[in-house]
Amino acid sequence: MDVLAADLLPWLNVAQNRLREAAAAQRLPHSLLVLSTPGLGAESLAHWASGFALCEASEKPCGKCSSCILLRVDSHPDLHVVRIEEDAHQIKIDQVRDLIEALALKSYRGGYRVGLIEGAETLNTHSANAFLKTLEEPPQKTLLIMIAKPNHRLPATIASRCLKINLRVPSLDIARNWLTEKSGQKRDWLSALTLTGGAPLPALDLDMPQIAALETDMRECITQLTVNALDITLLAERWLKSQLGLRIAWLENWITGQIRGNVEPVGLPQALLKAKIRALFELQDALREFRRFASTSMNQQLALETLLLGGRAAFAA
Repeated sequence: MDVLAADLLPWLNVAQNRLREAAAAQRLPHSLLVLSTPGLGAESLAHWASGFALCEASEKPCGKCSSCILLRVDSHPDLHVVRIEEDAHQIKIDQVRDLIEALALKSYRGGYRVGLIEGAETLNTHSANAFLKTLEEPPQKTLLIMIAKPNHRLPATIASRCLKINLRVPSLDIARNWLTEKSGQKRDWLSALTLTGGAPLPALDLDMPQIAALETDMRECITQLTVNALDITLLAERWLKSQLGLRIAWLENWITGQIRGNVEPVGLPQALLKAKIRALFELQDALREFRRFASTSMNQQLALETLLLGGRAAFAA
């Protein structure tokens, strides 16, 4: 865990300063809810906040004290992290109970204890209810941090008891400058940022040949779907194995462009225009629902096949 990684992501500075100011006024909250889409560094901010609470220096986090060194090697006894286990779709109640028991113990180093839940939107009802009691009456000198997506399904009783930190996509200039500095490459970056929804971290991993290949393949898929020349099951299997997130993002951007381009098309009868735009809006809603529930226990193969069937009907329209 690099407690200083957040310092290298300029779009996190506002959130960092907010926590510094709260601590300076002796109003550091006992619970944080970091809301973020993927690729903005929510985990880095959570690790920084953990370091801020556990660091033993006056300027926090310093990255050099004993606590910070323990955090760097993931060995700090007062930090307890909960995340989805491999091959699971939800955070289990036993994981939450273990966290609660750990936080009830005395601090090993005589300072704060930190409980961090990554992917908090996957807490099921039982897990959330078990955690609520600790959230309502946290032990002294305890910081609870949850990371969740903006469209989380956390109960209001949990979300309302946390200081909410909403991470926003940085401006295009900030993202471009950071990507250029980080990669050492002078390129436009717009196509990469468009595919990642403006998130700089995943955009850094995309190169121009990758983007061009994806663009070509997706346009060919749409053409073939329109004339019913593709096996939906085989196509869904291929997408699930190859850049599914980028494909869904590309398709959503393409649909948005189609909707805008068909608002006032020349020569298209009004009745056909309404049906065409309605079909595209329905497909866009279906894409967003797919993205929302992608991390749950839903059958992704079946859900993607249904989505592609709807796409074929919308494209044909």
